Amino acid sequence: MAYRLRPAKSFTDEFRSVAESQLSHAIRLLQDQPDGPHEAVHGARKRFKRVRALYRLIQPDAKTFRRQENTRIRDMAQTLSAVRDATALVETVDYLAGHAGSPEELAALTAASKALTERRDRIASEEHDLPAKMAAAAATCRAAIAALDDLDLDDDPHKTAKRLAKAWKSQREKALGALAGCEEHGDAETYHELRKCGQTYWMHLSLLGGIWPSAMLAKQQQAKALVDLLGHEHDLSVLTGLVNENPELFGDSDTLARVLGAIIARQQALRHEGLEAAHEVFADSAETESGLIALLWKKAATAPRKERRAAKLHRAVAAHEKETALRG
Repeated sequence: MAYRLRPAKSFTDEFRSVAESQLSHAIRLLQDQPDGPHEAVHGARKRFKRVRALYRLIQPDAKTFRRQENTRIRDMAQTLSAVRDATALVETVDYLAGHAGSPEELAALTAASKALTERRDRIASEEHDLPAKMAAAAATCRAAIAALDDLDLDDDPHKTAKRLAKAWKSQREKALGALAGCEEHGDAETYHELRKCGQTYWMHLSLLGGIWPSAMLAKQQQAKALVDLLGHEHDLSVLTGLVNENPELFGDSDTLARVLGAIIARQQALRHEGLEAAHEVFADSAETESGLIALLWKKAATAPRKERRAAKLHRAVAAHEKETALRG
């Protein structure tokens, strides 16, 4: 099933279907591992993020459910992070190498990539309990699917629209707060928060894409570009932490200095680009945008019902006219 909520259908049914589809996909990845265990973990963690973003939309009316299930899925994802996080560091250095400013810097980053690849392989070889962790995660996904049966939401289109507007406004205000924080002091954690807000926004645009397909798709593409920028920025912050904690991994002082110089230069550029992009993505006020979401949802949810009533009335009139003609 597509990662989308159809307004004309029962909201609760749609919500359950989307959540179950994502969790079932994660189970299949964890069990079948078509491209190996580590790619399976990477794919499953993407599905977990989508489910957690979906659950944010019902926060106003299902606080307990959302809190419990968000915790369940978050904790499960964290058990599967070790090798994937180590792989991400290799990818980050390779990304930096693509922006190397000199042959010497490229050589330093190539050496760093080799060292981080060896580190990743060492972590992978020592993670003997990965199969058990993956099996446990699949079981947790099944429990999360079963928990969906306990969800009780009002499917009235007007109440659903109000619920979505509240969740949308809350998330947008959170994003604007993170953006302001980045401009005020700009620490790594605040940029990471802005990235997470952008990622949730991108997923919400996908989920509600049916209420205004062309506009939502354009906005979704804009948000995805922001998320990609800030994703690289966050990866560089994580890499900086590893360099500071384990400088011996990166060889001599000259290599270490060149790696740090490459990180700082690229991170500064990404932060500048990211802030410009974020101002465009979050240009509209939270109040305005959430109000528009409510209006569009109500229109999309009620239009099919009005069309069915009109069609029923048309058939009744046609039948009456036919009967009158036969009598005449």
